[in-house]
Amino acid sequence: MNHLFVDNLTVIDFAYLDPDRGLVGESWIADVVLGGELDDQGMVFDFSDVKKTIKRVIDERVDHRLVVPTDHPGLTVDPAAPNTLTWTLTDGSRIVHRGPREAFVMVSGETLTTSAVAGLLEAELSAVLPDNVKSIRVGLREEDIDGAYYHYVHGLKKHRGNCQRIAHGHRSPIRIRRNGQRDPALEQTWAQRWRDIYVGTEEDVSERLTDPDGTQYVAFEYQANQGDFHLTLPASRVYMMQTDTTVELIASHIADQCKAERPGERIQVRAFEGVGKGALAER
Repeated sequence: MNHLFVDNLTVIDFAYLDPDRGLVGESWIADVVLGGELDDQGMVFDFSDVKKTIKRVIDERVDHRLVVPTDHPGLTVDPAAPNTLTWTLTDGSRIVHRGPREAFVMVSGETLTTSAVAGLLEAELSAVLPDNVKSIRVGLREEDIDGAYYHYVHGLKKHRGNCQRIAHGHRSPIRIRRNGQRDPALEQTWAQRWRDIYVGTEEDVSERLTDPDGTQYVAFEYQANQGDFHLTLPASRVYMMQTDTTVELIASHIADQCKAERPGERIQVRAFEGVGKGALAER
């Protein structure tokens, strides 16, 4: 059997539900290995078709979606409203997500694993690849980051693409310079502040409520091109901004906060959105 590999084929930016961490933003790099017989071109699969076929399936199936482990005992799906998911965490608090069916994907397991998502993608791809391709292996991995990073989730209702989905996310490095020198301690401060956080917009808040046990919640709702979206989660897992939460505005917000605490210094913030892209703000 002949094999073809493609490293760094695409980056999947998504969010998932975890029993302890709650709503988690993640970015996985996808590598692919195909095995099979050579076609009449002497190829297992034409490289020019890799992005048109394989990348498209990977992006459509998982990218910018909420990934939900179906076997977690805290998951409740209302039979009368199958697009409404309630996730009870180990601390007793809950997360409620409602949105169009394409905004989330269900995978097997009590917790999310790369193998479960890879298996889902491999099954989808097997159905669309030519007959000479006999095997496909999808490898999913995190970026190797030297320094501070955080996992955040957000939704951009004004976006014309899939970023409008209310619960998609990223695993993102942050780089902050003070007076031209990188400040790892300040980077770690923001990484801790935004550890497994939902970055919300005040404009999208529909309700603030408190459970009988004292747990406070924030509910977000908006209508976008793909449909109506709703998300309720514990207030302790939310960071509020007065603006939208594009990466440009996130970089500006962090730079403004750093500048307010250090008014006499030059601040530069490089806020990443997943792998290899982001926004730069200077104050």
